Amino acid sequence: MSNIETKLTAARAITVQEQSNGDLPSEYVLLELAVASLCGTDLHYYSHFSNAGFELQNPVTLGHEACARVVDPNGTDLEKGQLVALNPIMNCQVCEACKRGEENLCTAKKFPGSATTVPHLDGFFRSMIVHPVRCCHPVSDSINPRHLTFAEPLACALHSLNKGGVSKGQNVLVTGCGPMGLLAIAGAAARGANVTALDVRSEAVEVALRAGASSGLVGGTFHEADLEKQFDVVVEASGATAAFNTALKAVRQKGRVSILSNIQLREAEVMLHLIMLKEIEVIGSFQFNQEFEESVQLIEAGAIDFDALTAGTFPLERVADALELMSSGKAFGKIIVLGANA
Repeated sequence: MSNIETKLTAARAITVQEQSNGDLPSEYVLLELAVASLCGTDLHYYSHFSNAGFELQNPVTLGHEACARVVDPNGTDLEKGQLVALNPIMNCQVCEACKRGEENLCTAKKFPGSATTVPHLDGFFRSMIVHPVRCCHPVSDSINPRHLTFAEPLACALHSLNKGGVSKGQNVLVTGCGPMGLLAIAGAAARGANVTALDVRSEAVEVALRAGASSGLVGGTFHEADLEKQFDVVVEASGATAAFNTALKAVRQKGRVSILSNIQLREAEVMLHLIMLKEIEVIGSFQFNQEFEESVQLIEAGAIDFDALTAGTFPLERVADALELMSSGKAFGKIIVLGANA
């Protein structure tokens, strides 16, 4: 089968089936998947059929990080065969959040491969994709699709950096060197920040150094007191309560902690008194806004070595194997999924 779709039917159960395409609505285009990549959100849905308290109500195609080529422009300005980055946020454009330019907080947005949109919209782990033309960002054919698939997760990382106010010359700590932490490291380094990476896995820290960190720390091999008040900004990208507490210790007085990780629902003991004593700003970071365009521009400029951040490559029909590798914790970097003609 060359025209296929993958469906998550239950926890850790993905079927591969022939895809059937329906009608093409106005202002939508038909696309062929070039390259997609896995997100921690995909892994949570795969593992539990839910994510952060949102439970899937029916089988769905996962995936919200991808680039594709235009098959049918459907009367739009796009051209057949054109490579486009896919913005998965389909915002309403009329609510107060949208009017402020905060599409991530849209009260009626649609998002593929997620239980937050009801009825659920199928995601990008399929051969053919129907997507709004306004959410397709064309790029030059010289851009490597294996790099362009990083546009969405890099935009999330850049949003966290912007919320944290990361700029040139600052001392920045990133806790957690999973895929999102690595992209935050790469983005901060591209801005000229001095980045320290922290993870409990030495292999992950090694990848972080290749991503642009100037120094790396492995949990359990140093005294946390040595980090006390050493950083202007801490980006928490691990989702671990212990790492969040480390962030509160490591950030300087009146510094800022930006939460990039999708912290799952659980009871946790947080050192809240440090927020008061040090006048720390703790700020959440959810998806992205104008950072998607910024991300595409960084990719076009070749500012980041995405090959160094790629941990594995799988064909579309082996999405389940890709998710199992991600689940194992043995992949240090981003796992990508190739369309039939990638």
